[in-house]
Amino acid sequence: MGLNKDYEDIPGTFVFDADRGREGYQLNQFCISLRKAPNREAFGADEGAYLDKYKMTEEQRQAVIDRDWNQLLELGGNIYYTSKLAANDGINFQQLAGLMTGMGNEAYRAMMIAGGRSPEGNRYQHEWDEKGEE
Repeated sequence: MGLNKDYEDIPGTFVFDADRGREGYQLNQFCISLRKAPNREAFGADEGAYLDKYKMTEEQRQAVIDRDWNQLLELGGNIYYTSKLAANDGINFQQLAGLMTGMGNEAYRAMMIAGGRSPEGNRYQHEWDEKGEE
């Protein structure tokens, strides 16, 4: 993908920029299509056939099938579009964040009420490399 960017060094973060937007265009078109009831019904009736309408990569298609939320972002998905897929599955945004962090809904909610994630231990990858840690 494009030029090296400073923000690519943030572990676990996939910044949605122009390059990632181009990569994920078909994936995002699929996700946003789920805002309409007839499309949700068609997707629910036959996910594979519905996905065939979009020229996603095999990796993107598999991430949709697996509901691999973080992989969807890495492959060019925009969080606001991919949340349409989650909503289709009955998952609200807070629950989705809990799934994506691996914390679960209640732990994620409690962390956010307590002020959010501590910056301690959340570093750029190059900072861990310089300390000799992973």
